[in-house]
Amino acid sequence: MSPGVYLMKNKEKEIIYVGKAKALKNRVSSYFASQTNMQTKVRKMVSHVDDFDYIITDSEFEALVLECSLIKQHMPKYNILLKDDKGYHYIKVTDSPYPRIQSAMQKTDDGSTYIGPYTSSFVVREAVDAAQKIFKLPQCNKVFPRDIGKTRPCLNFHINQCSAPCTGKITRQEYVKTVQDALNFLMKKGSDEAVNEMKEEMMKASENLEFEKAAALRDRIAAVRRITDKQKVVSDSKTEQDVFAISQTQEKTCLMVLRFDAGKLCDAEHFFLTDVEDLPKTRSEAILSFYLVRERVPAKILVDGEVEDEELICEWLTEKRGKKVSVVHPQIGENAKLVDMCRANAAEKLAQSVGRKGKDLESLEELIKLLGIDCADYIESYDISHTAGADNVAGMIVFKDGLPYKKAYKRFSIKGFSGQDDYASMAEVLRRRFTHYFEEKDTGEGFGKLPDLILLDGGDGQVNAVKPVLEQMGIDVPLFGMVKDSSHRTRAIQSGGNEIAINSNRKAFTLVSNIQEEVHRFAVSYHRQKHKKNSLSTTLTKIDTIGESKAKILLRSFRTLTAIKNATREELMSVKGINAKNAEKIVEYFSHENT
Repeated sequence: MSPGVYLMKNKEKEIIYVGKAKALKNRVSSYFASQTNMQTKVRKMVSHVDDFDYIITDSEFEALVLECSLIKQHMPKYNILLKDDKGYHYIKVTDSPYPRIQSAMQKTDDGSTYIGPYTSSFVVREAVDAAQKIFKLPQCNKVFPRDIGKTRPCLNFHINQCSAPCTGKITRQEYVKTVQDALNFLMKKGSDEAVNEMKEEMMKASENLEFEKAAALRDRIAAVRRITDKQKVVSDSKTEQDVFAISQTQEKTCLMVLRFDAGKLCDAEHFFLTDVEDLPKTRSEAILSFYLVRERVPAKILVDGEVEDEELICEWLTEKRGKKVSVVHPQIGENAKLVDMCRANAAEKLAQSVGRKGKDLESLEELIKLLGIDCADYIESYDISHTAGADNVAGMIVFKDGLPYKKAYKRFSIKGFSGQDDYASMAEVLRRRFTHYFEEKDTGEGFGKLPDLILLDGGDGQVNAVKPVLEQMGIDVPLFGMVKDSSHRTRAIQSGGNEIAINSNRKAFTLVSNIQEEVHRFAVSYHRQKHKKNSLSTTLTKIDTIGESKAKILLRSFRTLTAIKNATREELMSVKGINAKNAEKIVEYFSHENT
């Protein structure tokens, strides 16, 4: 039962994974036991393992240090590797009659001027963005002087964020002077010195009665203050600290790291990960990998959840820094807000990568945390609709990644009984839905896909009616009811006799409210459609020789009762199943009705 490090190797004897263990024999044996409960990533790795080696150590901490050293040396495929691949970044000023200020990842021999290097792409992007907005420099792809006067100015001109050299209203000399002012600002990093120089220039312009120039400088100074105010202190803490947070979908995970110094955000990095199932282990590996290739280690690291081997990691980081390092997962206060901000940024980056909005993913994460479930990427919701037990129907809607997924919506007519019984109706619908699942699960689509969460429109009665059905069918999916207040608005989520208040969780509340409104709308619209159709069928069955089946055939062909009324005998007889006698009776019935 010795601690140590193990190395997994493929057929080419390449090291594909390095891990540590408190008890080497137990850990290594676990990889080659049953794969039933094995994580996806681990299963993939084990399928490529041809050999393994191990190194015994005197302590678990020594094993951690050795693990870090071996990961840095071999960069194994299946370890989380947050590489320090930022390199050097520059602020680039193009060599052209109308110079552009841009960010660049490397210097090239193109005649441009490069300011830097900077080790943070975040710093470069922020600086360039600030300079472009303050000095109203063009951000479009137009080429000057070639495109001057050829097109209308873009939106940035109309919102006062571009001087629009494309219009010809600013001379080349004025433009070049503005670019030089922007460079002076960048070189002085937006300091008071740059503002004071602009103030002096504004006063001179005013004294020389150059009021337009003075007004432009005044606006520029105001823009500098607006931009720099946004870049001021984010946190009251004077401690150097980093924040780690994770956002997930079923296919992808984004890890966001925000770095603070003296309360100011000084850097931001994000990393995309796949096959993430064990969040505490992922956080642990991510923190180790991040600081393996970075010299700066802060006094405090804020995280958004549990970290595996937290004490060992703190010990390793403390040794690397030479001073005490603590890992904290705050629940309230300013630090909790910083973690929320970091998670929101992770959600936004993840959303951009999959073409979604960050707020949709944030609302899902808030709902997951509130309900204590693992995932809510694919949510099914159900509602019953009828008129005093007549035309009893149900609607099933799907929200995928926080948005309606109308392709998967389904409608049900209640068939098991007549009359009004919402509980029995809900039980019937869920039984039919998951019967289809077992028939179609090989497809992984539509009914063949298991939801991550089921939300029923109603309280404990609906939940208690459905729960035995799911248990009997072996369906293990989180099940909750959505409870409304007296004004028919979402109030809470019901589970096992307990209500979970959601009003204080704004994003989750909005998502659940949207789901409840949508499933109600969908069920009611189907009920109205069926009720109308049944009413029309009833009217037609009053006609001699026209039964229910022929009424349905007529409605299917003519769509509306008015069209049937206006149809000729020949048009009616052209419908399969309608003979001359039927047509005669229909025309006769509606002719008497109109007299």
